[in-house]
Amino acid sequence: MTTPTTPSPLSLGVATASYQIEGAVVEDGRGPSIWDTFTAEPGRVVGGDDGAEACDSYHRVEDDIALIRGLGVDAYRFSLAWPRILPEGRGRVETRGLDYYERLVDGLLEAGVEPVATLYHWDLPQALEDEGGWLARSTAEAFVEYAGVVHQRLGDRVTSWATHNEPWCAAYLGYAAGVHAPGRREGAAGHRAAHHLLLGHAWAREALPGAHVGIVLNLAPVWPETPEAADVADGVDAIRNRVWLGPLVDGAYDERLLAIAPVLSDPELVRPGDLDAIKGSADWLGINYYTPIRPALGTGEGEHPEQGAYPGVERLDLVVREPRTDIGWEVEPRGLEELLVETHRRTGLPLVITENGAACADAEVVDGRVEDTDRIDYLRGHLAAVDRAREAGADVRGYFVWTLLDNFEWAEGYAKKFGLVHVDRSSPSLTRTPKASYHWFAEQVAAPAQGRGAAGLLTP
Repeated sequence: MTTPTTPSPLSLGVATASYQIEGAVVEDGRGPSIWDTFTAEPGRVVGGDDGAEACDSYHRVEDDIALIRGLGVDAYRFSLAWPRILPEGRGRVETRGLDYYERLVDGLLEAGVEPVATLYHWDLPQALEDEGGWLARSTAEAFVEYAGVVHQRLGDRVTSWATHNEPWCAAYLGYAAGVHAPGRREGAAGHRAAHHLLLGHAWAREALPGAHVGIVLNLAPVWPETPEAADVADGVDAIRNRVWLGPLVDGAYDERLLAIAPVLSDPELVRPGDLDAIKGSADWLGINYYTPIRPALGTGEGEHPEQGAYPGVERLDLVVREPRTDIGWEVEPRGLEELLVETHRRTGLPLVITENGAACADAEVVDGRVEDTDRIDYLRGHLAAVDRAREAGADVRGYFVWTLLDNFEWAEGYAKKFGLVHVDRSSPSLTRTPKASYHWFAEQVAAPAQGRGAAGLLTP
C-alpha cells in the first residue's frame, strides 16, 4: 500500500440522525418504525422517552440549518427516515417525506454546506420487521428499492452517501442483545442480520450511480485487559470489526469468525455470489469512534449493556476504565489514532470520522450560555489524535462532531446529552442555545490547523 505523501484536505462537519431529531412521527404519511414500536414498550428506554417529538427538526429545519451555517462547517451529515419515504418499506412512495429532505439539502447548499446523506440509521419500517426484519434477505432487497427512490430525487445534489450507520448496533444490539430496536435477544441471529445488512449495502450501491458510496462502521480498538484475555479479545474483534472488514476487503469471513458464528457458513444464508458482491463495494469508510473495548476473561455474566452483543464468545466480561463520559464510556483519544492508522493499513480506503463526541452532564443555561468545558477537552484531544493519524499516513478526509443538538439518545432517552446546542425540553418552542463547545468548534473551523477545513469531503 502506498502512503500518501500529501494528506488530503480534512473537511470539518457535524452529524445528526433522523429518528433522534426529527419528531413528527405520524405526520405527512410517515409509517411506523421499529423505534416507534420499541419505545412504546415499558422499560425499554430510560424515562419512558420516545422520538415522537425529539427536537422537532421536521418543523424547524430552517432554524437548524441556521445553526449549521453559524458553525461555518464544510459538511453536514444527516440520515433519511426510510418509513417517511416508503411507509410500508417498499412500494408506495410518500413524496411529502422526500419534499422534506429536498428542503434540507437545498437549504444546506444555499448555506455553502455539503450534504452527506446516510440512508439507514436504524429506523427500519415496522412493516419490514413484521416480515422478519434484517433476519430476512428480502429486507436487503427492499433497501435497494428505497435507495433508488431517494437517489432519483436527491442524487443530482448529494454526491457523498453512506448506506448504513453502525450495522453492528443494528445487528447485534438489535437482534442479539435486545437493548436496541427491535429488542430481540436471539444471540446468533445477530450474525444473520449482519450478513443481510452487508448485502443491502453492496446491492444498494448499484442504485446510487455516480455517487461516492461508503458504509459507516463503529469499529473499535480491542485491547485485552490481561494477557489471559487475548483469545476472548480476538473473538470480540472478530464480531465488532472483522465481520465487516473481511467481506468488504477480502470477500470472506475469516476462520475464527466462522468458528464463533457457524451460521455464516450456512449456504442458505451466505449464497453463491454474496461475498463477491460485498467485496470492494465501499468507496470510503466512515468510522464512528467513542471509546476502546477492553475484554476480560471472566464469568460471561457482566452487567455491561453490550455484554450479550458478542454471541459465541465465551467467558467474556467488558471492563471500562476511567476517565469516563456521562454515558459511562472511557475517554481515550489514543484509540482513535490507532484505529485510523490500522484501518487505513487494512483497507487502503479513504476514511471519514463520521461521529466523535461526548455525553456530558452539562450545566443549565445561565445568561444564555452553557459552559461545557469537558466536551471541549474531549473534542480537542480527539482532533489532535486525528492530526497524528494523518501525519502517520492515514488517509482521513473528514471529521464530524456528534452531534449538533441534544437529542433522543436511543435507549438512554433524553438523559444523555451529546449536543453542541442545548435544547430546552421544558419549553414548548424547544429553544436552542449554542453551548461553549459550539463556539469553540466554530473557532476551529474558522482558524483551522494546517490541512483542516476544506470543502469537498471526498474530493481527491
